[in-house]
Amino acid sequence: MAYRELVTRPVLTWCAVSAAGRLPIAMAPLALVFLVRERPGGYTLGAVLTAVYVIGEIIGAPLLGMRLDPERARPQLAAGLAVGAVGFTGLGLASDAHPVALGALAVLAGIGPAAVPGALRALLTSLVPERAVTQAMSMESILVFAIWAAAPALVTGLALGVDPAVPLLLSGVLQVLAVAGLWALPAGWGKGEAKAEGASTRRALLRAWPVYVLGAAGLTLLALAELLLPALLEQRGVGVGWAGVLLAGFSVGSAVGAFVYGLRGTWPGSLSVQSVVLVLGVATGVALVAVLPWTAAIASVLVVAGLLQAPASLTRNLSLRQLLPPSALAAGYSVMYAAVGAGYAVSGTLAGGLLKVVAPSTAILYGVCLTVLLVAVGAVGERRLVRNRPVVQADDVPEAERKVRR
Repeated sequence: MAYRELVTRPVLTWCAVSAAGRLPIAMAPLALVFLVRERPGGYTLGAVLTAVYVIGEIIGAPLLGMRLDPERARPQLAAGLAVGAVGFTGLGLASDAHPVALGALAVLAGIGPAAVPGALRALLTSLVPERAVTQAMSMESILVFAIWAAAPALVTGLALGVDPAVPLLLSGVLQVLAVAGLWALPAGWGKGEAKAEGASTRRALLRAWPVYVLGAAGLTLLALAELLLPALLEQRGVGVGWAGVLLAGFSVGSAVGAFVYGLRGTWPGSLSVQSVVLVLGVATGVALVAVLPWTAAIASVLVVAGLLQAPASLTRNLSLRQLLPPSALAAGYSVMYAAVGAGYAVSGTLAGGLLKVVAPSTAILYGVCLTVLLVAVGAVGERRLVRNRPVVQADDVPEAERKVRR
């Protein structure tokens, strides 16, 4: 399946809606910092607002994702995006408000659209034939990395060049545009599947816990690279300004890795084995960053680690498609979204604490050890899950058989 076969009107429309819905998410952390940085204790308040926003995402993703109707998800997604638009717009219009009020608006901005990324991924895979799912999800990964690469520059330019409130006001407008764009897409992705009972969905999601652990492991590495690299460069006597350039190389490598992974429909080994190998490869790269003394070597290693990071994430999402029924896919993707966010937050907190007692290079190595531990737990759990409960993808089951099962 070539990428050019994905160039259809529904998929291109999906790309536009996804970009409008996800760009505010990528802009939010830095935009919140710029919004309040000129107030007394502004940077501390910005960090708190960002943390509150992320907590809203972590809570909202599984909570709302489990309540999505796979056949008629559009009204639910529109409502979530509308709540997010209210939160972002309120932050932009009330930048001088009391911190508690800003925190409440940040929670709304985080929790409202938290289930949208997972739902859009489920919708995307319903727009393409089964043989093209890997390419479609690779394309989504490329789009996401492009959005996250562009967001910091966009926020900085608007906040410093126009007004600190503008990035958040733009985020509100983009969420409204995403709401309008939903009506150009199918109402859902259920393909006739009835919505699963809540208890059944919860059981299916709980059984897939090893996949979430492996997903969280991958994001702990990203947190280490992003949050500790400036301190590491300072330890090495290198200008901190190089951190942005080096991380851009990581992002470019990730986009290329997603593209290359999608060039083939299948790769050697099971998805579980692929994921473990890829995450351990990224962990090795991050560990080398901690010990290599040359900036050029660090840059090269980060690009290679980026090449492996995106496929590692893709294998986790593809594993969920194997382990979950179609009616629970959006919820599964939403739980994964929350899990990787929690992994990032825990790793960032650990890194900040370690920096008070050890050198940045040592803190990175401790973080890598945590990642390897998570990989081991997730790999053992997934192996037992697959061995004890062989799963057949719902799309591979004939329609007549599915009706009999129902």
